[in-house]
Amino acid sequence: MGITGTKDKNYNLVWCVEACLSNALRMETYIQDAERDGDSEVADLFRKAQADSRKGAELGKHLLRTRLGE
Repeated sequence: MGITGTKDKNYNLVWCVEACLSNALRMETYIQDAERDGDSEVADLFRKAQADSRKGAELGKHLLRTRLGE
């Protein structure tokens, strides 16, 4: 069972979705910081990272629905 006592792929999927969503929120702060400083190149990078995080969350949610029988 490892260190946490939880060896469960569905739990890992839930964690992954949460991490992706948390990262998307964090990227919003970074985007605002870059825009405030007038750095559109960095802001664009953070927007792409945010989009990837959102995509990861959506893929994970879809997989969870499939696995949990919704």
